[in-house]
Amino acid sequence: MITNENEFEQVTGYHDAIMPTRKTEFSAGYDLACYHSGSIQPGEVKLLETGVKCKVNPDEYIQLHLRSSVGIKNSVMLANGTGIIDADYYNNETNEGHIMIPIRNIGTTPFKYNAGDNLAQLVFMPYRVTSRDNATAKRTGGFGSTDK
Repeated sequence: MITNENEFEQVTGYHDAIMPTRKTEFSAGYDLACYHSGSIQPGEVKLLETGVKCKVNPDEYIQLHLRSSVGIKNSVMLANGTGIIDADYYNNETNEGHIMIPIRNIGTTPFKYNAGDNLAQLVFMPYRVTSRDNATAKRTGGFGSTDK
């Protein structure tokens, strides 16, 4: 198994957040739990807090996926399909890096969730850039900040 410098941490003020874990030897994803209990009404989208942030190697990103059993049993999906969490999302100038789970209820009944429910999973992925890449801007925010 290859190891690296990636590390999960609790966000300030979330001292009892559940750290993501792999459940089996060959699991690709780390199960990610929501921090609060609540519900999402039909047609509604909510960003669910996890209380977790993650330091990521500079040549990697994290893919955020809904756990398949959650979507199948509850008619919900990630609002953005697959989430991408860049290495510079963590502890930049104006963002601590709180990983949120954006859930859309596509069903006809409220989706109820409890604090500690494993709703999503995180997968570490390497990436490459083109030889003509000239990106030099520094991230200075959180969710959706690269469009600002």
